[in-house]
Amino acid sequence: MVKIADELHLSAVKLAELHSDLKIQEKDELSWKKLKAEGLDEDGEKEAKLRRNLNVILTKYGMNGKKDSQLVDTNYIKDGTESDTLDDPRLEKLWSKAKTSGKFSDEELDKLWREFKHHKEKIREYNILLETVSRTEDIHKNLINPSEENLVKEEILHNKHRELKEKLRSINQGFERLRKVSHQGYDTTSEFEEPRVIDLWDMAKSANFTEKELESFREELKHFEAKIEKHHHYQKQLEISHQKLKHVEGTGDKDHLNRNKEKYATLQEKTKELGYKLLQALLAALRVLRPHLVRRLGECPLQLPVHGSPERYWLKTAQATLSTCSQR
Repeated sequence: MVKIADELHLSAVKLAELHSDLKIQEKDELSWKKLKAEGLDEDGEKEAKLRRNLNVILTKYGMNGKKDSQLVDTNYIKDGTESDTLDDPRLEKLWSKAKTSGKFSDEELDKLWREFKHHKEKIREYNILLETVSRTEDIHKNLINPSEENLVKEEILHNKHRELKEKLRSINQGFERLRKVSHQGYDTTSEFEEPRVIDLWDMAKSANFTEKELESFREELKHFEAKIEKHHHYQKQLEISHQKLKHVEGTGDKDHLNRNKEKYATLQEKTKELGYKLLQALLAALRVLRPHLVRRLGECPLQLPVHGSPERYWLKTAQATLSTCSQR
């Protein structure tokens, strides 16, 4: 299992989740084989659902055979897809209007496109989680004797429902922002522009910060946003260098080719370095947020996320809990 984790670049937590998902898939397939033997899946509907579920698992853990060279080569925090389509008619329509509106500079269009891709990733994550929750619920319904372990799993399922609710709320808010920006252009007085930074800032405003602490965190996010911009700049330069390298390879000029290879290697190393620094800055911001969210969560009567859980999972669960509490 360790070898598999290394090959797939999975953390211990992700590997455990993969193992759990595969066990569920295996159980579903055994149930389907029994149904098929009894002639209860004549239309093949259940078999098709099994295939869809397996595809969800393969995609979720990067096992679908698709390689993202930019992610491997540049340490780029990408939105998890190789496609340049948005896969949503509403998003495609908004993007088309924004491109032809004349309200955006090329740089602003780049930023807006990143927001659209970020929103697409939110929808993708929601759909994967929804599929996982639905399959887990099906298994619970078929249990005859609920054990203590299953009661724990029910609590996890309850937390997943809260996470689903929070993701849906975030998707709706994100779409409204995209709709507003696409029609009106960027607000020059807005605090931040990068979607990830906007998410962190929204969380900070709902946390238990003093005015001074919030101002300090705002400054930290400004530095984080500057790092993101710098990383995007080097990614563009790396892509340009890659295109030049492919062109020079076809000319047969060895000296020119060697110079371009050196330049590409330098840009590649710099982009990797900036990507690493970006990840460190993101983790630092999350660590600042966490204790303040803990204090805010202390005011909430619902069950709190486990303190030992991974940073990103803990934060998502905390968001869902706060969202639920605010509606009570």
